[in-house]
Amino acid sequence: MNRNNFLIHLALAIVLILIAAFAGQLARWRRQWKSHIHMMPVAEKRRASTAEEIALAEGRPGRAEVLVKFKSNVSAATIEEITTRLHDRVEDRIESDPGLEAIDDLDDADPATVATVYSSLPEVEYAEPNYEISLEATSYALVRPTDPRFEDQWALANSGQRGGKEGADISAMKAWETTTGSDRVVVAVLDSGVDYTHEDLAPNMWTRPANIAPYHDNELGTIEDENGFNAIDNSSDPMDENGHGTHCAGIIGAEGSNDIGISGVNWKVRIMPLKFMNAGGFGTTKDAIEAINYVIDRKKAGVNVRIISASWGSTQRSRALEEEIRKAYENDILFVAASGNSSTNNDRNPHFPSSYNVPNVVSVAALDRNDQLASFSNYGVKSVAIAAPGVDILSTWLGNAYEEKSGTSMATPVVSGVAALIVAEHPRIPVDQLKKRLLDSVDPLPQLKGKIATGGRINAAKAVE
Repeated sequence: MNRNNFLIHLALAIVLILIAAFAGQLARWRRQWKSHIHMMPVAEKRRASTAEEIALAEGRPGRAEVLVKFKSNVSAATIEEITTRLHDRVEDRIESDPGLEAIDDLDDADPATVATVYSSLPEVEYAEPNYEISLEATSYALVRPTDPRFEDQWALANSGQRGGKEGADISAMKAWETTTGSDRVVVAVLDSGVDYTHEDLAPNMWTRPANIAPYHDNELGTIEDENGFNAIDNSSDPMDENGHGTHCAGIIGAEGSNDIGISGVNWKVRIMPLKFMNAGGFGTTKDAIEAINYVIDRKKAGVNVRIISASWGSTQRSRALEEEIRKAYENDILFVAASGNSSTNNDRNPHFPSSYNVPNVVSVAALDRNDQLASFSNYGVKSVAIAAPGVDILSTWLGNAYEEKSGTSMATPVVSGVAALIVAEHPRIPVDQLKKRLLDSVDPLPQLKGKIATGGRINAAKAVE
């Protein structure tokens, strides 16, 4: 080998050694970096983890973060592709409103952010967070008696007891001369569930008739809804753990004239318990929608459910909930809602669901035993329809007990109960006429003029004439 060739080969060898050394150091750097940060292509991450995380999500207590309404031309396959791409899953589909999907974000991102992402998609009509809903506070109770007595039910018969104004009631006894209700009329109590074993409620509780098939949901499967529906657990047990729903149910339909406890506005009725609020009195928009969806399904199946009583609310507007209430209207179901307990004007500060502009909604304010607007009651000459007794209302409670509670929560089932009396007397009355008859039945009160739309207190006797 000549000198020149030797030098060339030596130079090449040195270059190769340097390259190998640099490559080795680069590999060491890369291993050190990866020990701190592990990265994976998004597509690969989705393929590797989505199925596993969805399986975990099926067993976790997580709830849908957002409600997304896809446009009518968007297929289920496209929806699946979009949710998978965004690392989400469809937690439930609302059958009565095609395209409305409850979406569970597997990354547990902020619901408002997730809703914004979906709202920006061309396939989406709208998206909104699955807002939390709370019971209307009933902290104005003064006395909680447990001994059963009709004489304490001033809302039904006010003789001036405990400083009240004689005649400041709903004229229930006069209405009962016409009808005391009917076990063919079903009222859905959309609340914290109902203690369906209570001695004064059990005879009037709805149970699924043998000729009606169990409730079936495409995502939830078949639910043996013998006693109603629990939207929190997607189960058949709507047992009340809070007491609020049981109290509202007793106002509507504690069995009358049975020598036990109290009397409801209806002596005979069928109360369908719907549980979407937990023991603490909180629920979500999605669970409220699912419960209303259940009512619509049962109505279509042949159950004569004509009224939903809703003693709860929020300042958050939900288009999805509003549309589901409209679906109830399309199925001839009245929706009676509490106006709220914030002493505010709902015309200026809306309270939902009572402020939704849907034809079947009846918003209810509360009165005390002197026919005065309760100090806590919301009002609104445009947005609140009618008033009913809502202070110191004695009704059923958990464990065969009876308690007094106050709130528009208590006024609402009074109106729902009167609506059930109307249906008992006029079984085929359409929802529009049912609402009109309710609003036309009031006793005008000067103190309510300019406060609520009808300017009066509901009168059961006028309503069933």
